[in-house]
Amino acid sequence: MATQLSRRALLATAVVVTGTLLTPLSAQAAPDPVRALEQAAHPLRHTEPGRDHADLRALGRMIGAATVVGLGEATHGSHEFFAMKERVFRYLVQEKGFRAFALEMSWPAGLKINEFLQTGNGDARAIAKETLSGSPWDREEFVSLIEWMREHNRRNPGRTVHFVGDDLGAPRVGAEFFDRVTGYLPALAEYYTGLRPLDDVFAYLGKPVRERRLLAERARQALDLISGLPRHGEQFELAVQNARSIAETAHFLTVDPADPAGLAEFQRFRDEVMARNVLWWQRRTGHKILVSAHNGHVGYVSGTPAAYPKTQGAFLRDRLGADYLPIGFSFDRGSFLSKDTALGGDWKQFSVGAAEPGSNEHTLDRVRHRDFYLDLRTAPPSARAWLDTARPTRDIGTGFPVEPSDLALRRAYDVLIHLHQVRAAEPRK
Repeated sequence: MATQLSRRALLATAVVVTGTLLTPLSAQAAPDPVRALEQAAHPLRHTEPGRDHADLRALGRMIGAATVVGLGEATHGSHEFFAMKERVFRYLVQEKGFRAFALEMSWPAGLKINEFLQTGNGDARAIAKETLSGSPWDREEFVSLIEWMREHNRRNPGRTVHFVGDDLGAPRVGAEFFDRVTGYLPALAEYYTGLRPLDDVFAYLGKPVRERRLLAERARQALDLISGLPRHGEQFELAVQNARSIAETAHFLTVDPADPAGLAEFQRFRDEVMARNVLWWQRRTGHKILVSAHNGHVGYVSGTPAAYPKTQGAFLRDRLGADYLPIGFSFDRGSFLSKDTALGGDWKQFSVGAAEPGSNEHTLDRVRHRDFYLDLRTAPPSARAWLDTARPTRDIGTGFPVEPSDLALRRAYDVLIHLHQVRAAEPRK
């Protein structure tokens, strides 16, 4: 969730857990690209799931044989972004054989949602409350996604879909998640003394940095011990992966809020972990995966490279090459969720007006289609020159207000979806 480079915004990223810097060119340096963009644009009829997919066929051709698709969001908490994620995922499941939805949320929470999807034990709304509470995804749109996935599995027991939380574990690493590791190897219980449970990040970050580092080292020792066992099989692999999630979360939470210079390296580590979790799932299952996160995570580069020096998308490209395809979102105006307070603040609704002249969004919104998408890789030459130029772009994450960041769209994404207007996501009922 890329935000402005500030201690509050960067550390808030840990709580939700949830490139080359180009020089902008003068607006007179290139001809008006609108006509060329219109030649490449495919109109989008709507963003709501549950309708026909005819207007997504061109998107399917753009995705081609990619096995991992990143689908971003320009804000954390706009209805149209969230609804479109369900719509695209349904299309990919039904038309292109995708089997997993990975979200920028904790690995332990993802396991709980996935268990509900596979067994049907429980209630989608209750599962959403338990796993998404306090995050920007604690909204009706994600209840709808979970409900659809469960119904799909009920109807298709031979090709079920799965939910993956690909992020670091905080803030929901309760005692029961540690049990998933110690239940496999009881001797590890002593290594987690003082760390278990890890479900109150604010209290945990109140511990001295030295103490947090010692706890992280013990978690790393537990991982080394279990991963070194001469065993194999599904249960062993999952126990190791769960121990890895604990160790990586504990390491991430050794971040020192008083050391802003070190925050960017922790963010790089976090994006690397998210990519590794996606790759682990794919290697283990063979599933095609839709990866959902903020634009600044799924893209090849972030609009704030000083804060996010290497993205999840860049790590995935390193490993998968053309098998990874990132799709970014942009919008001209509307409402979303963000925070304006210190750590622990509530997600609140904010609104912005039409994009300023000179921004990427202002030009995109002059295309004759209200909503559309285009393949940035195959855009006409005159459009490519514009797409390759860094200019102000909305990059709204955990903290607002925030200044637009300079981003060259074609350097960040392979495909872009532009929406004229968005509204705030619906609170969970």
